[in-house]
Amino acid sequence: MKRLQCFKQGGGGGGNGGAAGRRLERRLSLGDYKKAVSWSKYLVAPPGAKIRGGGEELWSADLSKLEIRAKFASGRHSRVYSGRYAGREVAIKMVSQPEEDAALAAELERQFASEVALLLRLRHQNIISFVAACKKPPVFCIITEYMAGGSLRKYLHQQEPYSVPIELVLKLALDIARGMSYLHSQGILHRDLKSENILLGEDMSVKVADFGISCLESQCGSGKGFTGTYRWMAPEMIKEKNHTRKVDVYSFGIVLWEILTSLVPFSEMTPEQAAIAVALKNARPPLPASCPLAMSHLISQCWATNPERRPQFDDIVAILESYKEALDEDPSFFLSYIPPPLQHQNQHQQSLLGCFPRCRALRRSASLKA
Repeated sequence: MKRLQCFKQGGGGGGNGGAAGRRLERRLSLGDYKKAVSWSKYLVAPPGAKIRGGGEELWSADLSKLEIRAKFASGRHSRVYSGRYAGREVAIKMVSQPEEDAALAAELERQFASEVALLLRLRHQNIISFVAACKKPPVFCIITEYMAGGSLRKYLHQQEPYSVPIELVLKLALDIARGMSYLHSQGILHRDLKSENILLGEDMSVKVADFGISCLESQCGSGKGFTGTYRWMAPEMIKEKNHTRKVDVYSFGIVLWEILTSLVPFSEMTPEQAAIAVALKNARPPLPASCPLAMSHLISQCWATNPERRPQFDDIVAILESYKEALDEDPSFFLSYIPPPLQHQNQHQQSLLGCFPRCRALRRSASLKA
């Protein structure tokens, strides 16, 4: 186990300590990267020092209090480690800037700054909690709470297809929807909602995570040059059109399909083929015959081609709560529920909430008893 320490940027000083600091501050070459056993080497510095820069005091990490353990996830430019910070179990996401691509390096730094700024303002039981961050180019790190259950994708990979109990499907879906409803209430779009970015506790509690490409809805603009994950990406984003919070609703529909099936969407296609199929052929993952009609109805609404026909997350939460209450009252609810035909539905929100008169009656009754 390594105990890592950061040093203060711009800290000069004389003697050997100052020379060591200057050596550590030099920009490392790509060759140095390849020789490194761990990116954590770039964060080692004199004991007790902290990273400090303009406006960073609110979140700067004291890495003398950080212990890095095993790597448990990695991407093209990032790695995620388990560890401890100030005695607390944490996850440490490290991002490295490629020296051979200045534009990408700048974009990764922008994403880091944006993710930290967003995490600082988020407080919800279904959103990952921010702990601290460290900015020392060419490596940045973000420290968050640790979720011992790993990602939802990892959990589903360990299950047999179509084997997740409907009670657990509803719990997972509700927790995700509640987290996303809160996120949207803060004017934030996630833009990369997928099972890899949904984390589980040992008690199957759920946290939405990874806000690297999230943005304020007022600043998101078009999808031009956007780098998301095609299998979960809404068609308007694939087409690089202007997009709204409804892109997250589309992705939620794909995630809900994943939970019900334990399969990877469009697994028979490459990501690029999936993007073409969704954007040009209106393709969606096939809903299994065993899928309850109530759930397939909601999924179909969430991944509708027209964003305006997709529900808001507040509506999704209300619908899923109605499902749960109906299931608690009648275990055969999902066997008997039949949604109304699409041609008999009126306005989108009215149709979604109006399709569950029995469930809404149960909710009213429960509130009166309370």
